[in-house]
Amino acid sequence: MIILPAIDLSCGEVVRLLHGDYNKKTVYSDDPVSVAKGFYDCGASEMHVVDLDGAKEGYAVNADVIERIVRESGMRVEVGGGIRNRETVQKYISCGVSRIILGTAALRDPDFLCEMVEKYGEKIAVGVDIKNGNVAVNGWLEDDGIGYSEFLDKLESLGVKTVIVTDISKDGAMQGTNRELYRELSEKYSFGVIASGGVSHIDDVKALNTMNLYGAIVGRAIYNGGIDLREAVAVTKGGKTE
Repeated sequence: MIILPAIDLSCGEVVRLLHGDYNKKTVYSDDPVSVAKGFYDCGASEMHVVDLDGAKEGYAVNADVIERIVRESGMRVEVGGGIRNRETVQKYISCGVSRIILGTAALRDPDFLCEMVEKYGEKIAVGVDIKNGNVAVNGWLEDDGIGYSEFLDKLESLGVKTVIVTDISKDGAMQGTNRELYRELSEKYSFGVIASGGVSHIDDVKALNTMNLYGAIVGRAIYNGGIDLREAVAVTKGGKTE
């Protein structure tokens, strides 16, 4: 399993939201590139970046910052948030983004999703954000009433290779992740599952590491000191920590 440290961007700053609430935002840094380089220095090889403003507004608001992160961090970078047309996908891939995460567009425009998967293959991932058992969209602000299992079944049938699954009720709360959910998904589906939301301490990392997941995203716990990134990376690589 791969640890993907997370940077959530709003107004060019590194922030975290509590339960996806834009009114409950904590700012951690005004230098996202420096934060990304710090992840690399801790041994991380991949990272997760979300344009929160883009997710809310529907276009790539923080694209310039993301391009700098890709260019200067030394890591493989997956990006989500506001990616809803061919031009944005092409722009990010051209600047070196390793994986594009489609969220709202994947749910509401299946033809677009199919086209992107057919054209870019494993470079296309889908973010599935779960709220009260349904898929939330538009920066977690809306619920289309579609159950997450139904949507995941469809993604598997379309040949999507990687899915980032977030339990919104756990995200940013530092109360542990939904281990039962990720165990269920890892056993049921053939695509790679990336766990997101509530990975709060090293025991979460160790538990998820036994589930044959592709990866786990760690955000607030890194910034708050709940998880030492070097230790988390070492655990998932089978290494030892002091």
